[in-house]
Amino acid sequence: MKSLILTSSFFTLLFFLSTSCNTHPAEETPASFTLTDTMLNRITIDTVRSEQVSTELRFSGKVTPEDNKIASVFPIVAGYVTRVNVSLGDHVKKGQVLAVIRSTDIADFEKQRRDGETELLLAQKNLKSAQELNESRLNTERDLVAAQKAVEDARAELNRINEVFNIYHVNNGSYYNVVAPISGFITDKKLNVDMQLPSGFTESIFTIAQIDDVFVTANVYETDIAKVSLNMPAEVELLSYAGKKFTGRIDKIMNILDPETKTLKIRIRLPNPGYTLKPEMAATVYIRHKEQLWLPTVPAAAVVFDKSRNYLMVFHGKDSVETRAVEPVGTTAGRTYIAEGLQAEEKIIVKNALLVYDAIND
Repeated sequence: MKSLILTSSFFTLLFFLSTSCNTHPAEETPASFTLTDTMLNRITIDTVRSEQVSTELRFSGKVTPEDNKIASVFPIVAGYVTRVNVSLGDHVKKGQVLAVIRSTDIADFEKQRRDGETELLLAQKNLKSAQELNESRLNTERDLVAAQKAVEDARAELNRINEVFNIYHVNNGSYYNVVAPISGFITDKKLNVDMQLPSGFTESIFTIAQIDDVFVTANVYETDIAKVSLNMPAEVELLSYAGKKFTGRIDKIMNILDPETKTLKIRIRLPNPGYTLKPEMAATVYIRHKEQLWLPTVPAAAVVFDKSRNYLMVFHGKDSVETRAVEPVGTTAGRTYIAEGLQAEEKIIVKNALLVYDAIND
């Protein structure tokens, strides 16, 4: 009887344990997420589109004047600088007197001119005498021709000396006027008052540049040479105008590598109204190279980075927003290319995507 009672108690306990094991509460299913009207008003939805992959190339460079609009002024004579009328950066007009040099060379030219005038007068008198003698048959035709040639030679020599005076812009005998050969800005100046210019001085004393149009010359490394070509659009940023971009096109590719930097120089022409761009300004050039590949693209602001992964908030409806992991491959001009995890024509949340991500995943 006692054995029966123990067996009955054992089965009762086993049944109780068995019942206890099979009556755990069921797991809770997360409540579905629905965008409120307030959130809908704060987000922006965009449609994914497929675009040709564009790589942004970045080069360093500087602003330079146009080659054929630069004039270097050299001293034609030695002498003593008595006056300098311009400063670095001044705008000058063609023919304007930049400086005055007192020179013994010019004094010698003045003596040559006076001698040339005297020689011409003497040759003209001799010709008149020869003509009178010839009319009286007191000299030969050869004598008359020789007198005529002497006048021509004297006149040619005087014309040569006067031309030298015009070229040298001689002023008041021994003074040489240095004049601007073109209109433009003084970009280099090596002349000061009371400076003595020695004979054989070979450096330019002024450089004048016209900068109505300028170039940005940029350095392209060998790895990027195949990616640039003539007439490609380019954007230029300057340290002097942070946040402002100037647009132009590649005007010239030099096709010769710099032996020191191993770079190829390219040139971008830019208009320069108001002379905003100054020679030697540091510049950064951005050029977009099109790859032979098309991928879905989204605004860069739509990508959410969390836990070492990138996500997009894919919009199916007000009560159906999907958090989807994606694989970006790069960003150009504010657009991010997606290699995996997204298809064209899907809709994504762009503005305040992080806000929606946090609301769903926190």
